[in-house]
Amino acid sequence: MKARLLAATTTAAVLSATLSGCITVHGEDAVIPAVGKGEARKVLDEFTAVNNKSNKTYDAGLNATVEAGALGAIDQAGLKSRKKVHPEGNDDFDPLKFSDSRFLIPKQAGWPKFFVADTKSNRGSDGRWFLLFQRDSADAKWKATYLAVLDPADTPEFAVGKDGYAKAVPDVGGGEKLAVEPDKISKAYARYLQEGEGEFAAGAHTSKWREEREKTAEKPGVRTEWADTPAVPPQFAPFGLRTKDGGAMLFFATHHHKKQTVAEGYTPQVKDPYVKALMTGTPKKSLTYVRVSEQAVTVPPAKKGGEITFLSRIAGLTSVKAE
Repeated sequence: MKARLLAATTTAAVLSATLSGCITVHGEDAVIPAVGKGEARKVLDEFTAVNNKSNKTYDAGLNATVEAGALGAIDQAGLKSRKKVHPEGNDDFDPLKFSDSRFLIPKQAGWPKFFVADTKSNRGSDGRWFLLFQRDSADAKWKATYLAVLDPADTPEFAVGKDGYAKAVPDVGGGEKLAVEPDKISKAYARYLQEGEGEFAAGAHTSKWREEREKTAEKPGVRTEWADTPAVPPQFAPFGLRTKDGGAMLFFATHHHKKQTVAEGYTPQVKDPYVKALMTGTPKKSLTYVRVSEQAVTVPPAKKGGEITFLSRIAGLTSVKAE
């Protein structure tokens, strides 16, 4: 599991891929594959090309044409901050490359539609990248909206039909209810962080994070407060893939605000140039750091019970408010 503050080094992109041989229906009612299998590979190839170009030049505008949701919010903020610090771009950028790619494509009705590319990257980790691509209408572009980096040993087994297609949650033909459904998962996680209530397994992004907050809330000269809120559609739509055990792997986002207020006679200090590049206002008494976080978790079926387990969490600083 990984987290990042200013994350411009991972993503970007996706093309104006239309459904190949698009049938006359537009997908509002008909249950059809989200994308053709051959087209999915083209989407990933275009993603790679545009990702490399936008990260080499720190072009947030280019990124915004092909990336959205939590992934876009994180990466575009990172690109903007780096562009301010290094307007010349990044001549030493190491191009992103993918290999051994497979595609988890569900059959769906209505919009948005999505599919997931499960692929190996050259970013120096044994973890595989799970890139979720989203399309909001028949005329829209495919855009990357989530990234999860999973250890192969932790990756769940997905439910795939005889036709080779994965199963989305909610299922188009019904299916087992989950302990927490996709449209409730962001709110459930935000509530857990604030109140400690919810069926989340102990770990770095749940119990340990709450413990760390308690320890650092009051320090000599500075008070730290946290606020966690759900990230909601249409900008932050959650998605799920059914797993073989009847549960699901869910992708979702949340917002996190960290406010640090200094004691009388002190002035907040901001030394990191990338943080300064995202700051508005003048630091006199407090700093509020705003982050977007994208998560991938496994959720058990409701009838079996059990805990929600984190597979990946990536957080990015998107703005800083000084007062």
